[in-house]
Amino acid sequence: MNIVCLDLEGVLVPEIWVGLAEITGVDAFRATTRDIPDYDELMTMRLAEMDRQGFGLPDIEKVVARLEPLEGARVFLDGLRARYQVVILSDTFYEFARPLMAQLGWPTLFCHTLQVEQGGRIGGYTIRLPDHKRRTVAALRDLNFRTVAAGDSYNDTGMLAEADAGIFFRPPESIAAEFPHFPVTRDYDALRQAVDTAFDLR
Repeated sequence: MNIVCLDLEGVLVPEIWVGLAEITGVDAFRATTRDIPDYDELMTMRLAEMDRQGFGLPDIEKVVARLEPLEGARVFLDGLRARYQVVILSDTFYEFARPLMAQLGWPTLFCHTLQVEQGGRIGGYTIRLPDHKRRTVAALRDLNFRTVAAGDSYNDTGMLAEADAGIFFRPPESIAAEFPHFPVTRDYDALRQAVDTAFDLR
């Protein structure tokens, strides 16, 4: 059985925190794992900035409500799901992702949860599992799945390395250069072909 593991933000949907930056004008929210590879450091910065700005979960929900999947993402995902099992592995949060999952046809999503206080303040977050992307791929391989993983950033490289084949999708040039053993794709047709080729060669 073949299974594809995809990152969410930057692969199928826009970066949610970048959307928050564009709407609020707070540039600190533009940072992603492309800029700060350590996820705990990144989230600590984000939540501290939210407190400084007086923002809570309702502000994030307003951003997500205005977002749509990347152009062509739904067609790509539907085509992929017709041929393979697909799991989305993301460092986003279920509280953010629900509207986007509806637009993508409710694919399977493994991600994290927020600790939301009365009034909507985000007091913290609960990681589903440390290094969950890589460990999920490893568990799937232990279940005798053949795996292909695709992502765009530092926090995806563990799962790309763990999979039978790892593929970059629209990574920054600096990250692609740092991990030259992962092939780079720039559009959904190329990514689909790379997934098919990876499975056909095994």
